[in-house]
Amino acid sequence: MAVVVLASALLTGCARPAGSVAPGAAPAEEAVPGARSAKGPTHTAQPYRRWGLAAPLPAPESPPARRLRLPGGAPLPVVHRAPTRDKVVFLTYDDGAEKDPRFVDMVRELRLPVSMFLTDSVVGPGYGHFARLRSVGASIQNHTLDHAALRGLPYAGQRAEICGQQNKLRARFGIRPRLFRPPYGTYDSTTLRAAADCGITAVVLWRAAMEGDGGLTYAHGSGRLRAGDIVSVPSGEPAGLSLRERTTRLLREIQGRGLTVGRLEDYI
Repeated sequence: MAVVVLASALLTGCARPAGSVAPGAAPAEEAVPGARSAKGPTHTAQPYRRWGLAAPLPAPESPPARRLRLPGGAPLPVVHRAPTRDKVVFLTYDDGAEKDPRFVDMVRELRLPVSMFLTDSVVGPGYGHFARLRSVGASIQNHTLDHAALRGLPYAGQRAEICGQQNKLRARFGIRPRLFRPPYGTYDSTTLRAAADCGITAVVLWRAAMEGDGGLTYAHGSGRLRAGDIVSVPSGEPAGLSLRERTTRLLREIQGRGLTVGRLEDYI
């Protein structure tokens, strides 16, 4: 039985890494051609500056005509990063605990193609917030009903957690997600079989993970961001930093590496 347990980046919740990236924000100024900003009467000048960036995010390269072939075997591929040389990384957010309306503004104004892996018991009555995020370009994916550690559970229990959330998301948004992230990054061959039976086409883990203080740790490989990396961002404000602030720090690190943000679903 294939068992994968992600190493050091895991604490209670989902990914919990360490390391840090510098803060600081600049005031809004006049508009600059080429800024990735949303149009609208309330979006005045240089939104990237409003969100603490010194320059606009470059537009990503055109995604592949078809999603890239993934490594792995039956029944499902398990990915920590997308096998691409495009200068993109992918921002993924777990659970759905933090529901800051200004994060919706951030995603809209910066046109961030974020992926939200939602847990029903964590989202609670807050699905309207994620409907707004989806309306500005975020994708909604599966992170189980109750955030149970799946590895070692019987097939029926794992299927109930995964298919149950598929059904919830279909009822809420009219979609059945293709991508699934197991809580804590732990799974076994039963997880893969149950996920496949629930309509999942890939299990998405991460190579880089962010701490509440904005630092990054890496599950394996080099200790810096590189093309194709999937980054997991935790929910909540454990160190007093909002999701917006943590995202700003992450975007600065991404820009410092000469990368930009891509849409995960275009590659997997």
